[in-house]
Amino acid sequence: MWIEKNNSLQCDLVFRDFTEAFGFLTQVAILAEKQNHHPYWTNVYNKVHIELSTHDAGNIVTEKDRKLAESISQVWATYEK
Repeated sequence: MWIEKNNSLQCDLVFRDFTEAFGFLTQVAILAEKQNHHPYWTNVYNKVHIELSTHDAGNIVTEKDRKLAESISQVWATYEK
């Protein structure tokens, strides 16, 4: 699901529709806030693109990113068909 590219962890996800994608993003927002680590993401209709890197470490992938990626993967697992 995640690939490391351009000093970030990235993933592209596809949902059934916009509402499902937005619901997923809402759950991720809560996790990100709890972990005090906020992703760069885009959402167009049912597609979500996420990038994780740590600004304070010079925009590289750190353990903080890996931890949030794992949390996001767990949320995604509840959506997979």
